Amino acid sequence: MAETGKGVTAGKLAITVQKRLSRAQEKVLQKLGKADETRDEVFEEMVANFNKQMGEGTKLQKDLKAYLTAVKTMHETSRRLQDCLADMYEPEWFGKEEMDTLVEEMIEKEMDNNLEDTDTQWLDFHQNITDNSVLSMDSYLAQFPDIKARIAKRDRKMVDFDSARHHFSSLQKGKKKDEAKIAKPAALLEMAAPSWAQGLLSAHQVAQTNLSYNQAEEELGRAQKIFEELNVELQDQLPVLWDSRVGVYVNTFQSLAGNQEKFHREMSKLSQNLNDIMTKLEEQRQLNEEANHSRAATSPTSSSSNSSDYELPPGFLYKVKAIHEYAATDGDELELTIGDVVLVVAFDNPDEQDDGWLMGVQESVWKRSKDISSKGVFPENFTQKF
Repeated sequence: MAETGKGVTAGKLAITVQKRLSRAQEKVLQKLGKADETRDEVFEEMVANFNKQMGEGTKLQKDLKAYLTAVKTMHETSRRLQDCLADMYEPEWFGKEEMDTLVEEMIEKEMDNNLEDTDTQWLDFHQNITDNSVLSMDSYLAQFPDIKARIAKRDRKMVDFDSARHHFSSLQKGKKKDEAKIAKPAALLEMAAPSWAQGLLSAHQVAQTNLSYNQAEEELGRAQKIFEELNVELQDQLPVLWDSRVGVYVNTFQSLAGNQEKFHREMSKLSQNLNDIMTKLEEQRQLNEEANHSRAATSPTSSSSNSSDYELPPGFLYKVKAIHEYAATDGDELELTIGDVVLVVAFDNPDEQDDGWLMGVQESVWKRSKDISSKGVFPENFTQKF
């Protein structure tokens, strides 16, 4: 069994080598102009279009994958940037003790939700490009290797066909010469063979010539059939493939543009949300900065005054400091500026006091004139008690 297998393998190898040698010889003869070549200009144009189409598709596939890699990289860098922002965001930077705790918790919640939504948008964008553009282009290009291999096979079979055609043609020309030679036996054969054997020799030579001729004719038929089957199949398939490129390009770029538009629209909303959050933080920072500035502005006066300045004058309940500006809207109201100190007094008639309102006199006015008549009402929540 082993010897038989080796013999079959050696036989196939010999046939393959012989075919390659015959093709190489045929190509050399064609290049030297000693043998004509089968040409099909229409098919050659189809092959040129095929190679152009395959090159363009391969480049588009490569660029799409590079774009997808860039999206992934941008997602990762954006995530790191957002994580950095989340780590850096500390409400206490902006005077948490002086702010509404509920407001800060709301801002923190908005920040967390915003970061999660941003990450989701990047993941969806990456997946949509993969599914709708990259994978469809991969499927489109998957058909090219098989067609390319069949084009190469068709070229080889065309050389085999030309070789068989030329071989058969040469036998046709040689057959007439052989028949003329057979009609006149060689002098040696005439002398060596008896008269009764000369007819057998002539018949044998004729049979050998006819056998070679018939074998060449059969080989030409087989080569022509294989070549024409491949040629017809490719002539039907290549134009269809060439026309399909427009639809593939349209679908690919429409899908890409649609995904980009959706992604940037949603990201624009999230970016606006993030900007609104930063605006809130900036407003809190400014409020805290103003409060700190007011405390700094009043501290030198306090430090330079004697201890009696810190004592509450007789007749007053306690001191408050304005933490918001208040514009008086009535004649009995006090005008407040951030940092103003007000001495609070009791209402003459407690029934006249509205909820959330106090009565007092500016400390600076009291120090100058000691006049209680300049007192007025003001909103309690615009001040902070000492």
